Amino acid sequence: MDSPRLIALLLILLEWTHPSLPTPLRPICDLRVLNGFIKEARDAEVAMKSCREECSLTASVTVPQTKVDFEVWETKKADERSQEVQTGLWLLQRALTLLRTSITNTELHSHVDNSITNLQSINAVLNSLNIQDYTPPDSITDLDGTWSVTSAAELLEVHVNFLRGKLRLLMQGAQACQPDAHSPAG
Repeated sequence: MDSPRLIALLLILLEWTHPSLPTPLRPICDLRVLNGFIKEARDAEVAMKSCREECSLTASVTVPQTKVDFEVWETKKADERSQEVQTGLWLLQRALTLLRTSITNTELHSHVDNSITNLQSINAVLNSLNIQDYTPPDSITDLDGTWSVTSAAELLEVHVNFLRGKLRLLMQGAQACQPDAHSPAG
């Protein structure tokens, strides 16, 4: 098992087995964990590009925009950034689940399954950073900052770019990872 997945799995197990821990879990601020998830997402993207007929989507899927306007990003409040990233992760998970049901290649099933599991692990990492869960609205049409893709290759490209962009920015800026977050108040 890869180290990012192992760390996230350990966090999840700790949370399940000790729900009343007296202290919160230590934040996962090491971006090497995210880099592992990005590498696995790239592997899935490369594998999907080599597949044609047996790897098509049955319908277009809504995915998050991956382009980041840094000036706009910096003006957003932390909860707005968090909401945008968690909505994107939710959209990606929905899209990958749909892709999973539409492909017939078993090797590619494992890549898609791994991507879905990694998104769940990323949510555990975000929880360790005290980033609150966000549940998107019932209707996808109510979401800003989305677009549709029609191919598996496009979906996996969006997945990689989202992790490399907005998720990385959110994790880098997480309050729990700032140097002054661990010092006692004086």
